[in-house]
Amino acid sequence: MTTAVETQTSTAYQELITHAKEVHLLAGTTSILGWDQEVFMPQGGVDYRAEQMAQLARIQHEKTVDPRVNDLLQECEGDSKLTGDPLSPSAVNTRELRRDYDRKTRLPASLVEEEAKLASLAQHTWADARKEKDFPRFAPLLEQIVDLLRRKAECYGWAEDGEAWDALAEDYEPGCTAEDVDRVFTPLCERLRTLLEEIAGASQAPSNAFNETKLPIDQQSKFMSFVSEAIGFDYSRGRLDVSTHPFTSGSHCNDVRITTRFSESNVNDALGSTMHEVGHGMYEQGLLTEHIGSPMGESVSLGIHESQSRMWENQVGRSREFWTWCAPKLKSYFGNACDSLTIDDIYGGANIVKPDFIRVEADEATYNMHIVVRFQIERAILRGDLEVKDIPDVWNAKYKEYLGIDVPNDAKGCLQDIHWSMAAMGYFPTYTLGNLYCAQFFEKALEDMPDLHEQFARGEFDSLKKWLNVNIHQHGRRYRAADLCQHVTGKPLTADPLMRHLEGKLKPLYGI
Repeated sequence: MTTAVETQTSTAYQELITHAKEVHLLAGTTSILGWDQEVFMPQGGVDYRAEQMAQLARIQHEKTVDPRVNDLLQECEGDSKLTGDPLSPSAVNTRELRRDYDRKTRLPASLVEEEAKLASLAQHTWADARKEKDFPRFAPLLEQIVDLLRRKAECYGWAEDGEAWDALAEDYEPGCTAEDVDRVFTPLCERLRTLLEEIAGASQAPSNAFNETKLPIDQQSKFMSFVSEAIGFDYSRGRLDVSTHPFTSGSHCNDVRITTRFSESNVNDALGSTMHEVGHGMYEQGLLTEHIGSPMGESVSLGIHESQSRMWENQVGRSREFWTWCAPKLKSYFGNACDSLTIDDIYGGANIVKPDFIRVEADEATYNMHIVVRFQIERAILRGDLEVKDIPDVWNAKYKEYLGIDVPNDAKGCLQDIHWSMAAMGYFPTYTLGNLYCAQFFEKALEDMPDLHEQFARGEFDSLKKWLNVNIHQHGRRYRAADLCQHVTGKPLTADPLMRHLEGKLKPLYGI
């Protein structure tokens, strides 16, 4: 027989989830407006769009921190039938909504509204400054963003032995601290530097002919649509468009928006960008429809999200087996333009190691060096050890130190990423964490499906997609990132799988 208390608590949980879904509706609306601003909105709409985004952010925040939510959470937390099994959907939703509520209630609505408006304006200014290669044009708004982020970090607070960066990183990678990142980055960079030195002194190198083959953008666009659908992106629940900086957005698992970009002189840039965003998009599409609007229907962290995008971009898209299947398809889209290219030319071209300026175009071996630069700079900014006006000089010096190259202008330097204009600091290390998780997950997938590479050579990608659906996507926020890694692979996160992947592929290509 159901008691009055049980009925009240059950009703409380239903009310809690209903409230969460209402907040999610607002967030999804904001996301679509943000996507529209980057893809379709005319330039004249910028100022008013900033007002729209600010108002939605304020309404969403006020709804999120409604004191009634705390009352509902307390009722649910006291019900062992809901929370007794810590991995049950009700327990996960209660736990994660508590975490979200506690963090959001530390932020005043005025700060949330200010951030939304400032970020909307800053993204537009950043795009113009990047086009003009003019950091000083963006610097005043970035100074405002840094000031806002310091105030935001103060609201959140951080551990006594931590720093402001930690408070911001918690929004992207729960539990991540600057000290932890530094502890992982230091040995990883040492091992990567050794590999890069060996490659630099190698007696042979892959052909770069594929990357020097000019291919019309309209044909590339059709090719990207074909590849993205072939590997599993569901166009009945998503779409692909073009933006300055490729990204994934949308409002829920059945409305996923991804973007890419094109270069006539380098189809691999568009292919890597597209497969990367498809990986993000398939993670979103792999979340369970029945959990839309609740934590069980959301991704666990940006590091795990990045593991999905990098897996499709690198472990799949840069593999010889992928190109064994894909190279013959080039003729259907590009005619005779690629007839002179061998599979070695195409596969080798996808795996050229060459230190360069642009993060999103970086090869696998140098990519994490780009992340180190960004992490060190934003950590210094938030500490007050670096002024915004000095970012270009420090950026350029670090690129010389880590990659041995001279940055020619701000567009290829500190203006290349959209993140800081979005008030997103604490974000960048999730890319390297994603590479590490990706390699470890993929090794486990190969252990479970030893013929996986042979499947790729036949153009069969569904087994990997389903493996990811079952082992990663369906869990939503059931596990923290580190716990998910342990659950899936049986091991804590290490750099060994990533280094085995890089060395196993690149050393033969360079005759090392």
